[in-house]
Amino acid sequence: MGWDASDLTGPEEEDWRVPVSELEDRQSRLSSRLAVEGIESVFIEDPVELYWLTGSRQNSAFIIGAEGSEIESSLWVRRSISRARFEGGEDDCPHVIEKHPRMGDLSQKLKKIGCKDPPAMLAEKVPHGRWSFISSKIADFGQSPSDCTRILFDLRERKSDWELEMIRKSGQINLSMFEAIRESGGLGKTELEMAGAAEEVSRAMGFGGRIRMRKWPMDCDRVVIASGRSGGVPSYFDSAVGGIGSSPISPLGAGFSKVKEAEPVLVDIVHVHRGYVSDCTRMFCHGSLPSQWENRLDEMIEVAGIVRGTLAKGQNCSEAWEKGRRESVEMGYLNNIMGMPPNQASFLGHSVGLELDETPVVAKGFEKPLEIGSTMAIEPKLVFEDGAVGIEDTWVRSREGMECLTAGNAFPKLTEW
Repeated sequence: MGWDASDLTGPEEEDWRVPVSELEDRQSRLSSRLAVEGIESVFIEDPVELYWLTGSRQNSAFIIGAEGSEIESSLWVRRSISRARFEGGEDDCPHVIEKHPRMGDLSQKLKKIGCKDPPAMLAEKVPHGRWSFISSKIADFGQSPSDCTRILFDLRERKSDWELEMIRKSGQINLSMFEAIRESGGLGKTELEMAGAAEEVSRAMGFGGRIRMRKWPMDCDRVVIASGRSGGVPSYFDSAVGGIGSSPISPLGAGFSKVKEAEPVLVDIVHVHRGYVSDCTRMFCHGSLPSQWENRLDEMIEVAGIVRGTLAKGQNCSEAWEKGRRESVEMGYLNNIMGMPPNQASFLGHSVGLELDETPVVAKGFEKPLEIGSTMAIEPKLVFEDGAVGIEDTWVRSREGMECLTAGNAFPKLTEW
């Protein structure tokens, strides 16, 4: 084989594979849901969904049937089969792992494992060209594939205990990144220098270099630092504060602006632990932050509490948005909440998991509650020409209320260098 499975470990030789029990439960839930929806099977190539269902993101496709269909769950791998077997649990793997068939044989292979209808696909994840190509290879089924994207999105909203533990660990590392910025930042330091200090912590703890997002064509820098007027610069990113970035091809995150005396420095950090996102924002300043900015921060802390309290009661995410936005407007921030016109973002919180922008969202139109076991980053922010201010933590709704999974009270809302 040329390599040994003992090479595929986390720090201190920890086994970082997804537990087989998790894979079994996820596959079972998907099969049950497909049966309820009247969908015979689904064909999945998206890396995030592959990882969630099989514990691997090798170059592969996963086919899973509805409960009662007798279709054998199969991972068809182009490369690497041996690694996919290890990552899927080896002898305990809950699905068959085989070599991917030639595309010309795809339809025949699907029929061989029991498919009578063309498998559904993920229309919101698969590029149009790929959808058309796959459809052409299974045209002899006599009908077009259906879309089951929302089924997968819905199933992933509620996190298991194991997934919540991954996000807690992600939040602990996130906290360590803020501590590194506290130690390394200060007057005259560039945003990029401070981001580098946080990056060093994150990489040492296992960050794999990628933050996954659903919304096309979004990509994300995980350490956004906006010092002073950087906070007022608009970016392409669908958020309140994007930062100036390092260049026009990377116009998001930290840039070359330097920390100045008595100016707000907003730091928004995303960490990903074994695939799972934590998202947190804190404020910094060299010297004392002017009282006007402190008052603004206090008011955003108040808005965050309103949003959090609404979600904790099981009220709809759209209602949390209306209450939080209305309070912000009454405070006098119509033209500052989550950006300045015409670049305002229309949300106050977003769900997180394997992706940064999961559902539901604290925004208009999300007429559903945050379910127990679901995770949400709540982030009211204000943007002005001379800076930005805000607060953010990642939370899970439990039966007791909202539990913080990131820094919470362990790191101050405002740190003075």
